[in-house]
Amino acid sequence: MDELDSAIVRLLQEDARQSNRDIARKVGIAPSTCLERIRLLRQRGVIRGYHADIDLGALNRGVQAIVAVQIRPLNRAVVDSFESSVAHLPEVISVFTLAGSDDFLVHVAAQDIDHLHAFLLERFTSRREVVGFRTSIIYQHLAKQVLELLPEAQH
Repeated sequence: MDELDSAIVRLLQEDARQSNRDIARKVGIAPSTCLERIRLLRQRGVIRGYHADIDLGALNRGVQAIVAVQIRPLNRAVVDSFESSVAHLPEVISVFTLAGSDDFLVHVAAQDIDHLHAFLLERFTSRREVVGFRTSIIYQHLAKQVLELLPEAQH
């Protein structure tokens, strides 16, 4: 990725709904060049999609938590089954598979503490493969844009 690609990606991260013409103007290139750059970024897998930033509170999901889960036995069938079944629960935002003392981190959103508690009891304590879990309530989430993580020379 060169500086122009990085500038395009940064603008798309700020607002993916802005027009190709607006992006081209902001980075100082022709709209056709901008369109081709974006197409190549998608083709190379740099841009994987465009997403809406949703306010979970507005959806009555104001309480978020990270659940660290340990499962046993650790084999492919158990791991795949757990990942698949948990990822499809409506309260689950994302599932991270880990190395280390915890096997998964599950990001969940619930209506309130009571609903979170009920979700944990119903969905984790009843699973035979779950040998333990810890829940941490999220007070605040500050997300960085991906390009802010790269050294200056790469963008």
